[in-house]
Amino acid sequence: MLKVALAAEEKAGARVMTWWDGEGAARVLAHDDDAILLERAEETVSLADMVHGGHDSEASRIICAVVTKLHSPKAKPPPSLVPLTRWFQELDQAAATHGGVLAISASAAHELLAVPRDVGVLHGDIHHGNILNFGERGWLAIDPKGLVGERTFDYANLFCNPDHATATAAGRLSQQIHVVADAVGLERGRLLRWILAWAGLSVAWHLKDGARPQTALRVANIAAAALKA
Repeated sequence: MLKVALAAEEKAGARVMTWWDGEGAARVLAHDDDAILLERAEETVSLADMVHGGHDSEASRIICAVVTKLHSPKAKPPPSLVPLTRWFQELDQAAATHGGVLAISASAAHELLAVPRDVGVLHGDIHHGNILNFGERGWLAIDPKGLVGERTFDYANLFCNPDHATATAAGRLSQQIHVVADAVGLERGRLLRWILAWAGLSVAWHLKDGARPQTALRVANIAAAALKA
């Protein structure tokens, strides 16, 4: 599969795909400037299919295993990346305009970004559609954003996926927080705050694009309520 990066985030993602060198991600067979040639996935069943078949926790564990590989130390220095502090700037603007749960999300983001833990190269857009089955090579990631920051951030977006009904189902966030935290050794309270921050940022992006942010908004409210409990 040939992919030519046009946007800045896609160009950063192309650099990261090359840097990962097939470890946890689709292998880059060739690259020239902003164009990369990737191995093609062979999946017949997606992670979303797995969730819809009643195996949500298994899908989350697969995602966690892939992200763990992406986060593993590399001998070579990473490429130029976008810091999470810059990634979250639009949340501040939306919080100032709309307040409510966006203000709560922005506050959580500020606290987390001020004292980051376990900083490293991030995928930046981990969800069920960006982890594909490559046959004998197993489950691998595609389409990174090329970010750098606290590793816990990379697990937050899966709680807004794979669809509205799943992400907003009663008890789903609470259940999957335990699954993900246990799978990769994360602090559950901190993961919950990252989910709140990420969901708020997603709402901000939707509002900017004129789209309805109902899934991210609902997840943000669920996470905010869980933090109060």
